[in-house]
Amino acid sequence: QVQLVESGGGLVQPGGSLRLSCAASGSIFKINAMAWYRQAPGKERELVADSATGRSPTYVDSVKGRFTISRDNAKNTVYLQMNSLKAEDTAVYYCNTKGVTHYPLYVPFEVWGQGTQVTVSS
Repeated sequence: QVQLVESGGGLVQPGGSLRLSCAASGSIFKINAMAWYRQAPGKERELVADSATGRSPTYVDSVKGRFTISRDNAKNTVYLQMNSLKAEDTAVYYCNTKGVTHYPLYVPFEVWGQGTQVTVSS
């Protein structure tokens, strides 16, 4: 099995910064993509940033130029650096990872983190 552990959420003032982390562990043979989603109250979950292996990262328009997704492949960890935060960035942020397990042998997986709250407020 594969598990994700997220950290880094919290309360920040508008214009501030936060860095989210998500570490994958377990029987991982290969990770194909790691991504961050968010869900605000009363809204659907949306893809914020995606980092697929061998491809350039992609971002939702509302965070371009402010958020940066990065990966440490040796640690199976993905980060989301969030700068110039706005009130509308307030949401629960979820990590998502897709890959292939080492055991059972070469079985595709997709797992979600538990979510971390980000609140932007003065």
